[in-house]
Amino acid sequence: MSASAHLAGAQDSQQQGERIAVAVSVLALLADATRLALLDELGRGEADVSTLTEACGAARPSVSQHLAKLRLAGLVTSRKDGRRVVYALRHGHLRRLVDEALSVADHQLRSLPPHD
Repeated sequence: MSASAHLAGAQDSQQQGERIAVAVSVLALLADATRLALLDELGRGEADVSTLTEACGAARPSVSQHLAKLRLAGLVTSRKDGRRVVYALRHGHLRRLVDEALSVADHQLRSLPPHD
């Protein structure tokens, strides 16, 4: 193997490692019931803290803290709308990830057969 091919392979391996590390951090954020409920609700469209608090049933300070974590991780965006702050998912990949995780849960809870 040439030195340049070896270097390219090492870079690919490093990039794959970084990719997996980021994916693990995203999945770790989803491994919290409140955050998963918030992301599920945001998958339906933009919402403010009051709407999200009502939808997920958590206390407002808790919802705000979880939203701050999700925003700092780059998973949700926020914008001002008058006095309200409105949150949204950053991209559709996250919505589909949450949908798939909840579909897996449906299959396990309802003993549904596997499919592709």
